[in-house]
Amino acid sequence: MNDGDRHTEREDDRTADDAIESDTDSPSADNRPESEESATPETVRRNTPGKGIRPGAQAITPDAPEEFGLVQVWWGDGKGKTTAALGMAVRAAGHGFRVHLLQFLKGGADSVEAVRGEYNAIAALPGLSYENLGHYGWAGMADGSDDADHAAQVDAGFERARELVDCAAAADRSTPFDLDGPPEDGVHMLVLDEVLYAVSMDLLAPEDLVELVERAPDDLELVLTGGHEEPTYLLDHADLVTEVRKSKHPMDAGQRARRGTEY
Repeated sequence: MNDGDRHTEREDDRTADDAIESDTDSPSADNRPESEESATPETVRRNTPGKGIRPGAQAITPDAPEEFGLVQVWWGDGKGKTTAALGMAVRAAGHGFRVHLLQFLKGGADSVEAVRGEYNAIAALPGLSYENLGHYGWAGMADGSDDADHAAQVDAGFERARELVDCAAAADRSTPFDLDGPPEDGVHMLVLDEVLYAVSMDLLAPEDLVELVERAPDDLELVLTGGHEEPTYLLDHADLVTEVRKSKHPMDAGQRARRGTEY
């Protein structure tokens, strides 16, 4: 939170206190202006952004966000980091915004089938695309995969991330994009899934990731996930930092990854 936000909060608190004090001296209902007398729950709702209308599904048409541009960081030892990022990606795509998911270190493993439910869903949803630059297996694990290959894949993934950030900077993000167009034409939201794991595994330098964040255009929503260690190097550069903490996990009791929940 910046100083301006804290200043606004203090002003809001004073305004709320003043309102409470003024209520004690407010005129009776009989003496209130006619506009206040006519206020009903229905008229109040109609003055809100939702206009009192219950939300429902609508057709997805290309659109452009008005308030994108935050840097989000999702880290921790709990389940839900990628899940949260995917949820936001789906939500943004549902509004007709162009979203791309770039995944590091998720090239598959013997513990799960060679299928991802999210990939199938993304393929059916306009405006949302993905690519996976992970090598089969997991870095640092005795699973037959080569760590040098993992490092090479991370390098390639990071160069791809730079390319997509530069393409977004060159595009007019204030206008809608073709929902079926390539991400090189520009995106409104870019999700770099598991990129924080790449840093914690020493496959990517933290200063390089900071440089990428600073390189991103102001109105590109950038979502970074992964890692069990707090990415302190990003705290001064991120707008939202969420720790996903584990209280209990079925895998600790021997539960294997399940189709439809973990993949």
